[in-house]
Amino acid sequence: MYTHEDLAQLQTQSLKMQSWIRKQTFSPEMEKTLRRFSSWEVSELIFNINQSTFRGRLAAEPDLPGGEVEEDGRQRWFSLDEINELRRRMKINRKSLMPKRPAGKRAFRAAIANFKGGAGKSTVALHFAHAAALDGYRVLCVDFDPQATLSHSMGLNNVSEDHTVWGIMARDLIRETDRMNAASQGAASGTTLPQRRIPASIRDLGLDELRVSDFIQTTAWSTIDIVPSCANAAFVEFASAQYRHLNPEWTFFAAMSRYLDAIPADAYDLVIFDCPPAIGYQSMNAVFAADMLYVPSGPGYWEYDSTTSFIGQLAEALGDLTDGYPSTFPAGKVKLPKVFADIKFLMTRYEPNNELHRAMFEAFRKVFGDTMAEHPIEMTRAVEQSGRFLSSVYEIDYRDMTRETWRRARATFDRAYEEFKETALVAWDKLETTDE
Repeated sequence: MYTHEDLAQLQTQSLKMQSWIRKQTFSPEMEKTLRRFSSWEVSELIFNINQSTFRGRLAAEPDLPGGEVEEDGRQRWFSLDEINELRRRMKINRKSLMPKRPAGKRAFRAAIANFKGGAGKSTVALHFAHAAALDGYRVLCVDFDPQATLSHSMGLNNVSEDHTVWGIMARDLIRETDRMNAASQGAASGTTLPQRRIPASIRDLGLDELRVSDFIQTTAWSTIDIVPSCANAAFVEFASAQYRHLNPEWTFFAAMSRYLDAIPADAYDLVIFDCPPAIGYQSMNAVFAADMLYVPSGPGYWEYDSTTSFIGQLAEALGDLTDGYPSTFPAGKVKLPKVFADIKFLMTRYEPNNELHRAMFEAFRKVFGDTMAEHPIEMTRAVEQSGRFLSSVYEIDYRDMTRETWRRARATFDRAYEEFKETALVAWDKLETTDE
C-alpha cells in the first residue's frame, strides 16, 4: 500500500539522481553555458557564405570580432554575441546578413501544440528557438507545460510558480477585475454595479504588482529569454477554474495575449510557445495568443489519431469561446472568433527508410494538404543524444561525434526551421502594424 508520503519519498530519491544528471550535463556550477561556434559553422552554416570569403573579410577588416584561435591556429571559434556583431557589421555582395523582419510589426507568435506526449513539442520548440537565434532573431520562449522540459533544457531549474504562466494568469485576473470594478463605478448611467471581489488569499500574493519583465528570465543564449515553467505550476488548471468562479466575466483565455501586448513591439522578433499535452487553461491561452499553430506528430497511427482528436477538441473549445463571449473586449486587442494566420502539421521522429513512416507521411499529406510541412524531422543518433543531454543539436559540439552524424542531425532541423521561418514570414506580414 502506498500513500502520498511514499510518493514524496520517491520524489526525494529522484531529485538526487536529477542533481547528478545535471552535473554531468551542465557546468560544475550547474549553470548551462553556450559553446563557441567554429569559423566553418559561422561561414557555411550560419551566414551561408564561402569559408575562404569569410576568412578574407576577417583578415581585411581587423576591427571585426576575430573570435578565439585554437592552439594549433587552424580554427577560430566565435561566441553568439560575436556572431551577431559580425552579422550587423558585415555585408556580402552589398547584401545585409541581418534576418528578414516585416517593418512595423510586433513579434510573431507561434504555438507548438498537440495532445500526445512524446510528439516532440519541446524538442521542436527548443530547436526552432536555437535555430532562430543563430539566424539573428531575438526570441522569447514561453513554457506552458508543467513538465518544464523546455525550461530545463534552457538551463532553468529553480523556478518559482509565481513567475510562470500561472503567475501571469493570476496577475491578469486581479488587474482585469479591478478594471471591471472601476468601469462599473464610473458607468454612464450613474448606477454603481455590484463589485467583483478577489479574496485576500489571492490578492495578498502581490502578483498584480509584478512588472512584465519580472516573469522573463535570461538563458545561456544571449538572444533568447524565457517565461519558464515548473512542476508546481501544474495546479494552474485547478486554480483557473476557481478564478473563473470568482469572476465569470474574466476572459481567462486572453491573459497571455494581454501580457504579451504589454511587451514593447521591438523587444523580440519571435515568440515560441511550448504547450502542455492537453487542452486546458494554459494551452487555451497559448493558442489564443498565437499567430500560427504548429502541430508536431510522430509517424504512428495512434499519433495520427491523437492529432485528429486534438484539432477536433481545439476547434470545439474555440467555438465555445466564440459563442460564450462578445466578439470584442474593452481591454486589449483580442477578438473572437480566434483567427490563425497559418496552421502547419509537422512530422517528427521520421525514418525515411521505414516503409510505415513513409506511408503515414503520405497519409498526413493527403489529409492535411498544404498545411502539412514538407520537411519532417528525422530521427538520428545525434537527435537522440541531444534529448538525453537536454541540449539541441546546435549546442552539441560536432567534435564530440563524427562530423557527418552531427551534420545530418543538424540538416534535418535546418530544413524544418527554414520552412517554419518562410511560413512565419508570410504570416507575419499579415499582422496589423503596431501603433508604436
